[in-house]
This record gives sequence, structure tokens and C-alpha cells, in this order.
Amino acid sequence: MTAPTTRAATGSAAGGVPDGVMVPPPLPAGRRAVLYAVRRIGDATADDVAEALDMTVSGARQHLTSLTEHGLVRATDVARPDGGRGRPQLSYAVTELADALFPKAYGALTNELLGYLDDEDGTTVDRLFARRRDTRIAHATQRLAAKRSLKAKVIELATILDEDGYIATAEAIGRNRYRIVEHNCAIAAVARRYGQACTSELEFIRTVLPGAVVERTQHMVAGDRHCAYDIHAA
Repeated sequence: MTAPTTRAATGSAAGGVPDGVMVPPPLPAGRRAVLYAVRRIGDATADDVAEALDMTVSGARQHLTSLTEHGLVRATDVARPDGGRGRPQLSYAVTELADALFPKAYGALTNELLGYLDDEDGTTVDRLFARRRDTRIAHATQRLAAKRSLKAKVIELATILDEDGYIATAEAIGRNRYRIVEHNCAIAAVARRYGQACTSELEFIRTVLPGAVVERTQHMVAGDRHCAYDIHAA
């Protein structure tokens, strides 16, 4: 069965998620509880889930069927323990798509590790952000080289940022004037602690658009709802 999850078709041009990225749907509390139970149990039957959550087997099966249809769990036929006939017994396991619905602490871990590096050598964190910036510049410069106009370069750059998780869009705001908006900060937890993250982002955009003036007009770290960069020909 095809899972009715969201797949982006046109990336930043459509204001959606990057091509190929699967986005799990929001879950009601009951279905989320069942998904968490399957993760805790491992390979779980409807009976296992019902027992773990003190609910009816039919209720557990209904939630599991919905989770399967959305691609969040996969069902596998298993032999009935009593060898009896009737409805085939299914075992459920969490899929990779569902992983996004479980708690993550990547930002906290990254900040912790960067903090250790900063304690050992105050210049190490600066060098790490500079290296990340330079790597991104090399990648983006190669992709933008084939684009002749500033408009084409801006659209391609927004696509790159979108692929990096910033949910970026590009728009024209006047004659030879454009705006890139990052609707999400892919490294928000780090950016709030280390200003180098935001500085390197602005340097990255300015470097890959050498024939343009780039000004950051909105900044999430400063309290705005998104980051925005206004761009016009030098």
C-alpha cells in the first residue's frame, strides 16, 4: 500500500520540503502512544500493544492499521503461536520514516561537544565553522557556475539552502532585487549559543554571490520569525 506521506515535488520553488524528503504526518495522542509502544517493544503484535497500553486489541489494531497506511510502521505476517486458523497475526515494527517523530537531542549534544572544544582551545570552534562555511561555498559555487543571471543564481541558492533543511524560498522584490527567506533554522540550537553559525551563513551567501550586495534583513536569533536576505546587483 502506498503511504500517504508528503513528498516534495519542486523544492523551494514550491515552498515545500526538498525533493525526496519524506515528512511524517502529525499524529493524534492515541496513535502516538501506540507508535511509542511499538518502538519500546520492538516487533510487536496488536495483542502486545493492547497489553502494554491497557486498551482493547481491536483498538490497538485500528491504530496500527492507520500507522501502517502512513508508512510509520511495517507489518509482517507471523505464525500464530497456537497454530490455529483465522485472521493472520501481524508483527509491527517502526520504519525509518517514523524516526522523525521521536525525541531528538542533536542540538544539545552538538552544543555540549562544541563547549568541550571551546574550553580546550578558544579558536577551535571558529575554525570548525570556517571549515563548514568553506565546504558549503565550494559545493554551492560549483552548482551556481552554470547559472548566468543573478535571478537564476538566487533561485538555485534557495534550492541549496532548502536541501540543507532551511525550508528556503526565493522571490523577486523589485527590478533586479531578490529576497531569500529561510523559514526554518536547521541549526537553531547551535546558532543561539554560537554567533559564528549566523556569521558564517551570511559570509556563505555573500561569497557565492560575488556580483551582488547581500543584506540580512530579518534574523531568527534576534527574535524574527525567519531569516531573510535581500539581494541586488552590485
